[in-house]
Amino acid sequence: MNKKSRRLGMILKGYPRISETFISKEILSLEQNGFDISIFSLRQPRESFTHSHVQQIKAPVTYLPEYILPFWKPLFNANLRLFLFNPRRYLKSFADALKSSMAVSSPLVATVRHFLQAGYLVWTQLLRGDVVHLHAHFAHTPTSVALYASELSGIPFSFTAHAKDIYTSHPAKLRRKISRASFVVTCTECNRQYLSNIAEGLPTPIYTIYHGIDLSRFSFSPEPPQSPPFRILSVGRLVKKKGYDDLLKALWILKNQGFPFEFFHVGDGELRESLQKMAADLDLINNVRFMGTLTHEDLIPLYRRSHVFVLASKVASDGDRDGLPNVILEAMAIGIPVVATNVSAIPEAVHHEKTGLLVPPENPSLLAQAIKRILLNPEDAKTMVVEARRFVENYFDFSIWIPRLCRIFAGVVGNTF
Repeated sequence: MNKKSRRLGMILKGYPRISETFISKEILSLEQNGFDISIFSLRQPRESFTHSHVQQIKAPVTYLPEYILPFWKPLFNANLRLFLFNPRRYLKSFADALKSSMAVSSPLVATVRHFLQAGYLVWTQLLRGDVVHLHAHFAHTPTSVALYASELSGIPFSFTAHAKDIYTSHPAKLRRKISRASFVVTCTECNRQYLSNIAEGLPTPIYTIYHGIDLSRFSFSPEPPQSPPFRILSVGRLVKKKGYDDLLKALWILKNQGFPFEFFHVGDGELRESLQKMAADLDLINNVRFMGTLTHEDLIPLYRRSHVFVLASKVASDGDRDGLPNVILEAMAIGIPVVATNVSAIPEAVHHEKTGLLVPPENPSLLAQAIKRILLNPEDAKTMVVEARRFVENYFDFSIWIPRLCRIFAGVVGNTF
């Protein structure tokens, strides 16, 4: 079998997604290191634009039917043919899926949808034989589809676990997925320890591979204006775990103290309207700008014009939390002082009073104090940003981690790396 016939199949929840730069950069880097990849996306793209590097990716993209309705006909036809092709394997896999779902009280409709998507994927794409390994990004839906597709086709699978997909998933479901996988990758040491506890006694390797960043895109050259108002920047989805309600309260404290600032937020999400209303209610309408989603090309100049980067992450009521947001590493690389909360894996990069400042989550008063401390003590801030850049260079350079990931995939795809 020649090299081009041994493909890695990537199962993604959506492709391309503006908020998942780490996935598209990973795919591009794997291709640049000799891997042939096919992308299987469970959703059509949600945005009408994407990052420029996505255009360099050569992998063919197949979009699976997203829902049972209105796509019941292609899903049914593909699964019927797959059943007739190997009825024993199909029925055993379906029974195992239902049994596992009922054991953890998962929604039956979701289980059936994921199984039908897997059957469609196997019949229409995988029986050709060129995909020799499946890898899913995110431990919830994409990995469910990967597991079922693996059982239906005999092709081994693995997955990368990130943040919400880990901490909002039932531990028993995670353990089953880990037990069936060839290996598991996750993006922080905090995540690896959590997954290892769930997988205690299982032989499946669990690797920490940080996403890292491409330092060539983030040269160390902050360019904020030298006089107030101070520019405060945050980048993240407008969801509960990002703590933007706490950050707005901190900004309200700063305004009441007469502190001159402008706050710029980049990103979008389900809480946009409520947070905009909150900003208005706190009389911050002239201080706060919600800029929506931006590409890296538009975001980087905004980084350089900012005096401090702030992220007020917290653990949401459903257990959802951040891992280590790449935007923190990007700010550290460019040379912006970082103020963040000591949640999840953030302390793996932000070391208090060395590479930035950390405060407890859900504490707007301490958050406001930390922001002021950074902005009113430029010499201390300069010391921290120099150390932060050095730390990113030593531990979070993308070029450090992609060869390690390539070696892991080479072991299952058969490439020489």
